[in-house]
Amino acid sequence: MHTKKTTASSLSFAPNIVVAHRGAWKNNNLPENSIASLKEAIRLGCTGSEFDVHLTADDSLVVNHDAHYAGLTIEKSTYAQLSATKLSNGEMLPTVYHYLQAGMQQTKTMLVLEIKPSVISKERGQYLAEKVVALVKQLKAEPWMMYISFDYDILKKILELQPGAKTAYLNGEKTPGQLAADKIWGADYHYAVFKKNNSWIADAKKNGINLNAWTVNNAEDMQWFINNKFNYITTNEPELLFDIISKK
Repeated sequence: MHTKKTTASSLSFAPNIVVAHRGAWKNNNLPENSIASLKEAIRLGCTGSEFDVHLTADDSLVVNHDAHYAGLTIEKSTYAQLSATKLSNGEMLPTVYHYLQAGMQQTKTMLVLEIKPSVISKERGQYLAEKVVALVKQLKAEPWMMYISFDYDILKKILELQPGAKTAYLNGEKTPGQLAADKIWGADYHYAVFKKNNSWIADAKKNGINLNAWTVNNAEDMQWFINNKFNYITTNEPELLFDIISKK
């Protein structure tokens, strides 16, 4: 672990546009959102590795994509109940605490933390945001973090608690101008949104909004976003994206 305080300026993330979606899992048949898939994204040299966060019934922050795990609703189950079922590689269901600790062992790959909207209530989504920021501050992980969410109010809460945090919106209905007005750092939209609203690309650049597209898995689409000078491309195929970039 780093002994001196790490500042955002002391981290230099890998100078590429590759964000591994739920870590780099596909090529080696690793579980999505596992610490193994995070470590593989780091090994590949991705500039970012994305992961998804939920809150258990007993207030544990856990990493999993769906609202359900092993047939249980995460928000209505305890960590003990959930972690009784291991991931396919034998890993425990990762806590965000352990996940961030693993991600902070290096300084090249940003940790792209997706806060999932609560299935219980809007208020619980706000509480989840509070818990996430408190943990990030406890671990001094701020320099590694980008926060993304489909819940706009969660991003606003993050900015209230951690002013200047990198936040990006996922849902795709807000214009770059709206994002800029709310001090949201990035537009991280489904790739089809940008293809439909082509003018948003120039608008985003004009407004100083970072551009990311998800989840871009075929070579032709990757090339389109490279040509349009996106800051990031989120993909299940990081190796393919690296391959395309290296050929340029």
